[in-house]
Amino acid sequence: MFDRLLLALDDSPAGEVATLFAAALARRTGATVHVLHVNEQLVGGNGVTLRSHQESTDLVSAAVRQLADAGVRAGGSVSVTSYRGVPQRIVTTALERSADAIVLGSTRNRRLGRLFSPQVRERTTRLTALPVLTAPSPLKVTSPAEVGDWTDDLGHALDSLLK
Repeated sequence: MFDRLLLALDDSPAGEVATLFAAALARRTGATVHVLHVNEQLVGGNGVTLRSHQESTDLVSAAVRQLADAGVRAGGSVSVTSYRGVPQRIVTTALERSADAIVLGSTRNRRLGRLFSPQVRERTTRLTALPVLTAPSPLKVTSPAEVGDWTDDLGHALDSLLK
């Protein structure tokens, strides 16, 4: 089904959930994962980015390690573009990497948050013919046991989708 996945990652809780989601999906399909972080240039910042190069590299490296610890072959890269260019950069990288699908995190913006959201998920979906898989929104859990229950449920849900 999927041999190569592109995981577009940010440093939010949604990115953490997307990494878990991509790991579970890749384990079940035998896919490799390429982790991409697009570091946004600040508006009017003369090339200054939202995160330092080291912060971006550390973010990707941590996700690649997490995927490797889950038994998934993974690599990663960091790219820089304006905030408006993030979806195009994700799609371009997916095509360059011959990805079969793109995995994104999900953040549910409420009220005013929707007005100022860059809407990466929606714009990425419009720009590509590839499947865009959206990981579930982060859950608010209070104990490690609840996290284990959630990851078990995710595994069962993926099994039922892939049958």
